Amino acid sequence: MAQHSTVAVIGLGYIGLPTAAILASNGVKVIGVDVSDRHVDAVNRGEVPFVEPDLATHVAGAVSQGMLSAQKDTPHAETYIVAVPTPFKDGYAADLSYIDAATDAIIPQLTGDELIILESTSPPGATEHMAKRVLDARDDLSLDGSGGRPIIHFAHCPERVLPGRVMIELVTNDRIIGGLTTVAAERARDLYQVFCGAELHLTDATTAEMAKLTENSYRDVNIAFANELSIIADKLGIDVFELIELSNKHPRVNILQPGPGVGGHCIAVDPWFIVSAVPDEARLIRTAREVNDHKPEYVLNKVKDRADRFKDPVIAALGLAFKPDIDDLRESPALEITKQLAQRHSSSRVLAIEPNIEELPAGLAALPNVELASTAEGIAAADIVVLLVDHREFRNVDRRLLAEKAVIDTRGLWR
Repeated sequence: MAQHSTVAVIGLGYIGLPTAAILASNGVKVIGVDVSDRHVDAVNRGEVPFVEPDLATHVAGAVSQGMLSAQKDTPHAETYIVAVPTPFKDGYAADLSYIDAATDAIIPQLTGDELIILESTSPPGATEHMAKRVLDARDDLSLDGSGGRPIIHFAHCPERVLPGRVMIELVTNDRIIGGLTTVAAERARDLYQVFCGAELHLTDATTAEMAKLTENSYRDVNIAFANELSIIADKLGIDVFELIELSNKHPRVNILQPGPGVGGHCIAVDPWFIVSAVPDEARLIRTAREVNDHKPEYVLNKVKDRADRFKDPVIAALGLAFKPDIDDLRESPALEITKQLAQRHSSSRVLAIEPNIEELPAGLAALPNVELASTAEGIAAADIVVLLVDHREFRNVDRRLLAEKAVIDTRGLWR
């Protein structure tokens, strides 16, 4: 364990902080690094800045034992784990600026024999890009020890966890570890073995990068089928949820559930990295993305049809997160739908109901006709109720409260 005696985790978000906490809880000295004062201060108090079951217990315990701390400056460490955002930019190519910034902060700290692991979901070649950036800036270092120069080891280990189950799946899910060299992959494996009880599969870095994109594209294609089916069923006057339930009785059919779109930083983003890398070949993947990206507009049109029956209706939008029972709003179709509802129905009150947050995100707070409401008061006041996320708080809503409302249930929760 000497080579991992101190691990610096760069980025204390939805993946970085759980990774830092699970390592620290298993006896590894971890220094978390983040640009956010809020995240740094929360961690140093032994608290968490977002909702994730069981994470608070791990953070509080690790901080109290002196195994986890946080700061804004990148320290020297034996191992670095980079877990920063990788959004897409114009043309759907990956924006590597956060990775570049993290790498630039690591470069001055390197002395030789450090391991740098990229966990951020990345397009093929991102790990090589990081290595090139390091070695271009530090010609006294190398990948292979040529010229007697110290070696820096690079690996890619994409996260494969589900928000809401991160602390469980960090331990129970298999991991793919790709190195620019065999030694780098093996050293990364040794680190993840500290907490991961599942299998660790070694490969090269580019294959590891592509594996994560492939996993999320597979799910995106299947969700697109369900979403397209929901539109077809609606046109034919069929309950799509009953249709899927019956179709899934076939032993070799497993259709996923439709919704108002696809959100989160993975499934809504990663397929575009494949499309941008090989645009002529990724035809099915592109079409699935387009189907899922179009679904919010379909939901908005259904609301408009109902709204035309009222004069300035009160609209309740139930859920802002991208999936149930978390506070993660990244790439959330529910958030975008709510914003569009407020803009397109500017003379209506829009009641945003999200049990997992305490204040509206900036994009909604800036709109004068949007207010955050509780489930009960929002439904009571609404003329139109739009269920966008199947949070547990919405599952037990008294159906009698919906009796005289125009209800659009995109999740099939109130069938």
